[in-house]
Amino acid sequence: MTLVLIALSMLYPFFAMVNLSFTNEASIFTGAGNFVHTDLTMSNYRNVFSSIPLSRYFLNSLIVAVLTTIGQVAFASMAGYAFARLRFPYRNGLFLLILITMLVPPQVNIIPLFFLMREFNWIDTYQALIVPALFGGFGVFLMRQYFLSFPKDLEESAKIDGCNIFQTFYKIALPLAAPTVATLAIFTFVTSWNSFMWPLIVTNSEGMRTLPVGLAIFKGSFREVTLWGELLACSVICTIPVIGVFLLGKKYFINDIMQGGVKE
Repeated sequence: MTLVLIALSMLYPFFAMVNLSFTNEASIFTGAGNFVHTDLTMSNYRNVFSSIPLSRYFLNSLIVAVLTTIGQVAFASMAGYAFARLRFPYRNGLFLLILITMLVPPQVNIIPLFFLMREFNWIDTYQALIVPALFGGFGVFLMRQYFLSFPKDLEESAKIDGCNIFQTFYKIALPLAAPTVATLAIFTFVTSWNSFMWPLIVTNSEGMRTLPVGLAIFKGSFREVTLWGELLACSVICTIPVIGVFLLGKKYFINDIMQGGVKE
């Protein structure tokens, strides 16, 4: 019962946001205590699409989040497998350097990365939004920890069947790592989708803005009256892909947590 009450208390702000996004502007504060409003309307959603290029912001965020997720999962899984199963010089030292990058605040890298993007002439492009996020220490660490528990007998069986290292990885190890891959994909997608600081710095034109940046600029564009209904409608639209990705990968995510909590 306690867990149910905690869950309801955490879900209430979300349901309130959805409910108020369908409410007339004049009724948002006058009936703020009502959980369900009777004067529901779609005007907030229609107005927000006509006020800002929300479809373009949504498309930009989707492109960046999807490509970043695919790239980081690919690089992290290959690197994690190499650090866990292969033997090469300075392996432990290189992995230690990757772990150290996890201790560095992201804000420290913003200025060097910005100058690097400018040297590549990537400012206000998809490359600047995607490429720096393709590599992350957390993903390598997560995948390495899984591949450390990968049964050695399967590798030996694959070698007997004539598989090389790459075939063993793609055909055997990676499919068995599906729960961990799904977990990394969910974390990466959510992080990329919610990213604000870096897209704000490297994008200049309206056509390259992502949803968090567009929402912040939309909020700051008001002069006299804040249109809370439209802001809430935009916020609801921002949360839909994140919820969808979690629901799609929920089974694998839960399985990965359960596997991590069981020791043989």
